[in-house]
Amino acid sequence: MNQSSSGAAAGLSVMHELMVRAGVPEERPVPVPATLRYDSTDPYAVCLSLGVPSTGTVDWVFARSLLLEGLRRPRGLGDVLVRPLHRGQRGSVRIVLRSPAGVALLEIAVSAVTAFLEATHLVVAPGTEELHIDLDRLVAELMDGSE
Repeated sequence: MNQSSSGAAAGLSVMHELMVRAGVPEERPVPVPATLRYDSTDPYAVCLSLGVPSTGTVDWVFARSLLLEGLRRPRGLGDVLVRPLHRGQRGSVRIVLRSPAGVALLEIAVSAVTAFLEATHLVVAPGTEELHIDLDRLVAELMDGSE
């Protein structure tokens, strides 16, 4: 697992590389490289990338709070669900990803998720996310495509 933090004008970021067990319902999961990323410029979100950049990744962006709450009890609706595993892979959290193409089931070690979240909390403390949003930049991006 790697962690990097940078303090460029773009904001502070955290990145953890890890292995997840990925599968589909009724199939045995297989190890897949993954990366969890967090950037203070998008303080409410985390990104989970599956695969390696050289061959292409599949990226999922969802709420940091969803990942944190899912360590203790089932959380989420719709495309991303997170819940602790009490059977099988104890010490793991399950992330269910849904898309029109189907459902993917991921198992990630709780220790890896906890270490990642602790690092993100050093960058942006929970409850202070709104202090890290650059509203001027956001409005400029929204207006960029308008007439």
